[in-house]
Amino acid sequence: MNPKKNLQRRAFTLIEIMVAIAIFAILVAAVYSTWLVILKSSQVAQEAAAQVQRRRIAVRTLEDSLTCLQSFQASMQYYGFYVTNGDAPTLSFVARLPDIFPRNGRFDSNLRRLTFAVEPPPANLGGESSEKDLVLRQNEILKDMDPDEQADPLVLARNVKSFVVECWDTNAMDWATEWDDTNSIPTLVRVTLVMNGNSTGNSASTLAITREIATPSEMLPTPLEQPRIAGGGGGGGGKGTGGNGQIRNRSGGPSGANNGGNHTGPPNGGGFQQF
Repeated sequence: MNPKKNLQRRAFTLIEIMVAIAIFAILVAAVYSTWLVILKSSQVAQEAAAQVQRRRIAVRTLEDSLTCLQSFQASMQYYGFYVTNGDAPTLSFVARLPDIFPRNGRFDSNLRRLTFAVEPPPANLGGESSEKDLVLRQNEILKDMDPDEQADPLVLARNVKSFVVECWDTNAMDWATEWDDTNSIPTLVRVTLVMNGNSTGNSASTLAITREIATPSEMLPTPLEQPRIAGGGGGGGGKGTGGNGQIRNRSGGPSGANNGGNHTGPPNGGGFQQF
């Protein structure tokens, strides 16, 4: 081995080391910035997917409930159909719900009043004061609402910008934002749900959906709710020549006196004769 050649070998200079460190730092910064962009994009995509999913669930819940709508004219204090639009929109009605309806296991009966409302989220959720959610509360017919249901409603959609309910008025042949007809229920309901696209409430990015839902049921009139009386009505059917015997039909009304079981007129309604 030649000792002169070993002495001629040189190590990295300070400038070369600084250049290498600078290049490495640039590469690390590029990788980090790319990772941040991917992470932010993934978060935005997850939020958008969650919003779309909640919108789908909200609309599906409205459709399932409105297609099961029920109303009885003789019991409007229990089966009323109420629509309110404006700053605090609400939609309330009674429906006989399927077993797969959300929170069905909490109740003993499938006949329940549903109340859809738009309201600010509870303070413990940390939501902004301007943010509003579409919530659903349920209570069984003829029963008060459970305190837990009142305090913890089912959240169908978050960060709702507007919720508009319109009913088809068959008299005016136009959409109405209020329903004042207490003797019927709307045959067609149009629901418009608009949600902000992100949690910052940017009005330039919104998700909107409009759905027209037909209600296949009609209000049951009062005469159809009254029980029917068997047999004919009361009233004399004929009068015999004498005697103190009496013929009665099935409904219990006198049909006329007879003589020895004979009479000249038939009992009213053709009911069964008792002697």
